[in-house]
Amino acid sequence: MSFRMRAARGKDLQALYEMAKLTGGGFTNLPADRASLAAKLARSEAALGRDDASLGDDLFVMVLENTNTGEVRGTCQLFSQVGRKWPFYSYRIGTLTQHSQELDRTFRADMLSLSTDLEGCSEVGGLFLHPGERAGGLGLLIARSRYLFMRAHRARFADRTLAELRGVIDEAGGSPFWDGLAGKFFGMNFQQADAFNAIHGNQFIADLMPKHPIYTAMLPENARAVIGAPHPSGRAAMRMLENEGFRFENYIDIFDGGPTMTVETDRIRSLADARDDTIVAIADGETKALVATGRLAEFTACYAQIDEREGGIAIDAGAARRLGVKVGDNVSHVPRW
Repeated sequence: MSFRMRAARGKDLQALYEMAKLTGGGFTNLPADRASLAAKLARSEAALGRDDASLGDDLFVMVLENTNTGEVRGTCQLFSQVGRKWPFYSYRIGTLTQHSQELDRTFRADMLSLSTDLEGCSEVGGLFLHPGERAGGLGLLIARSRYLFMRAHRARFADRTLAELRGVIDEAGGSPFWDGLAGKFFGMNFQQADAFNAIHGNQFIADLMPKHPIYTAMLPENARAVIGAPHPSGRAAMRMLENEGFRFENYIDIFDGGPTMTVETDRIRSLADARDDTIVAIADGETKALVATGRLAEFTACYAQIDEREGGIAIDAGAARRLGVKVGDNVSHVPRW
């Protein structure tokens, strides 16, 4: 396989822009706006240039590269800590129970409360794989490389990590959840709100959204039906997150109602199971693994065939070439699923 993950660079702007146009909307971290993407790349390069062990307001952008052609065919992002520049809003699903003695009945009502509970978490997001490459485990390569990057720079990330999954979007590009709730207070459709949020942030939510809880029973049926449901194209991503230890804990996105998954960072499976070893031989191996090397802007990761040897591991020549490693270099590795 000729693919590897690496840190994004300024020259990747056009490739990211072309992929952003393929997302179909509702993909806040990858807006089809060149200026916004350029700003993300600049912010990522600044974060990659800061070589210290403090937790800041960093964004790291990574890309999936075909080393045979040089084409960028996928991407993902890591945020070191959300809620630093402006509040990080979610809806928290709760239940209010009330009892009437006169009627001898108990009523339980689901409610949505605007919340900033998840402020301070790290976030993994912006994962997109070009439709022409959705085979061969490349989605997993993108997703799991993020956790090896976090492991290599653990002090730069928080103790809890979240992932927001895109919610249900209809064939017209609208959101039943937005139309049934927030759209009634903002005078703009979902596409307009999503585009504004991607470029300017969500402070306008704090300015205009009512602060009192919302009873879900008051929402239209089509809006209630999608609360906490991922977009059909995101179901595989949700399974990948669950395999890593992420769980849905009743937080949803304020725009499209998609689920927010959370996990203790040190319990992320790929991060916890990874090992460090020295390369002692360049040779074909029997064990399929994800291997990473380098720090910050030099970070790379790819699939490899490895074998345990005395004093370290052997790695196949193709992977060694993609990673730019040789005998005596240190790498991190975790078994491939």
